[in-house]
Amino acid sequence: MNNLLSLLLGSLTQQSSVNAASKKSGLSAKTILTIISYALPLILKAMNKNASNTSGAQSLLSALLQHNSRRSIPEQLENADVDDGAKIMRHILGDSQEATIADIARGTNTSANDVATALNVLAPTLLNSLSLATQTANTVQINSNKGFDLSDGLDANDVAALLGGGNTLSGLASMFAPKADTATTDTGTQLLNSLLSLMK
Repeated sequence: MNNLLSLLLGSLTQQSSVNAASKKSGLSAKTILTIISYALPLILKAMNKNASNTSGAQSLLSALLQHNSRRSIPEQLENADVDDGAKIMRHILGDSQEATIADIARGTNTSANDVATALNVLAPTLLNSLSLATQTANTVQINSNKGFDLSDGLDANDVAALLGGGNTLSGLASMFAPKADTATTDTGTQLLNSLLSLMK
């Protein structure tokens, strides 16, 4: 989880991403950055809990398969479907949504309304990014003979090797940038296994 959290935080807190989310939400860049940093661990924890049983994992996988944009993070945030984002957050947080938003608001010294607005903007991009990470992990597993090791989750070494070297955190923009369309034979089972490995 820490590796996945670092990966997502690294891309969503880049200045261009923060500025795009700020423009879309009408909130200040500082507010957006604060909310992302505080909220993302809580959201991933909720997603991890959802994925702890078969039906929850399948539901999350289905959501990931529906969110597969490969546009740059700033582009995704600028064009975020906030209605879709609201549905995503309701699904992820469930009955604890109101309490979680209140917790984030207290922790970031912002209003619950601002938190909800920010999360609705961020949610579709978060799923797109997690979808890409899941599919990347699946590719790594398929090519495990190349020395990749997902026993500890998708870490910097795995991604750097997959991308042909380089520092992962500084290369997140390229990882989440649009990719050329490629044919895939991934099955739902393979992707589900990759998802669960990321959620460790």
